[in-house]
Amino acid sequence: MGKRILITDDALFMRVTLKNILTKQGYEIAGEATNGRESVELYQATNPDLVTMDITMPEMDGISAVKEIRKIDSNACIIMCTAMGQKTMVMDAIAAGAKDFIVKPFQPEKVLDAVKKQIG
Repeated sequence: MGKRILITDDALFMRVTLKNILTKQGYEIAGEATNGRESVELYQATNPDLVTMDITMPEMDGISAVKEIRKIDSNACIIMCTAMGQKTMVMDAIAAGAKDFIVKPFQPEKVLDAVKKQIG
């Protein structure tokens, strides 16, 4: 069975893009969340190997969601997805416990490099 990934992004296009990149490489999608709160709930329900987390989302932002997930599982593997120019937020996310980040628009090789670095 492939490694399972939870995709979190409020934009459907970004979730579909990530899903296509990851499933082509044999990763399984554990679920898709449209905001941080959903991501925390789905993390508990699906126990994925990795989470991709958008930073800016409604209801609960990515940094808050990282903190909540890390309370549940201190070993959680989370990669932040960021738009250009969100460097401060990326630093906050890493400080909160995110392991890495990838920049939008997604480049398949960069996404896969980051994922492979975390979960193989």
